Amino acid sequence: MDLVTNHGVDMFYVGHQGQFDAYVRSELKKLKQEFPKIDYAVVLAYMPGRKTEYDDYSDTMLPEGIESVHPHYAISWRNNWMLQQSEYVVTYITHSWGGAYKYAEKARRQKKFVINLKNLLTLT
Repeated sequence: MDLVTNHGVDMFYVGHQGQFDAYVRSELKKLKQEFPKIDYAVVLAYMPGRKTEYDDYSDTMLPEGIESVHPHYAISWRNNWMLQQSEYVVTYITHSWGGAYKYAEKARRQKKFVINLKNLLTLT
């Protein structure tokens, strides 16, 4: 909420892999009700597969250009796209290795503000 009230952030991008992304998506839905001026998009790395009655893609997007990226590189490409769009990067990093850690380090090198929620949240 600090990003909205104190830093004027009104657009959020979130990935579509893993527990943290699902948690953030859920929280952004709630936050949008409290702050209707904000918006968010779940940025997909792949074209959705066969839709079921339980799938909700109403808050998703595919970044322009991802259709030409080999699937092996799609998540990395999508993450780089989100980084280019962002001034702030919110992460949940528990160790100094792996994709999330590398992504946060890349964001720092690009002079982005990196916020690690590890000490603020308990995800189960």
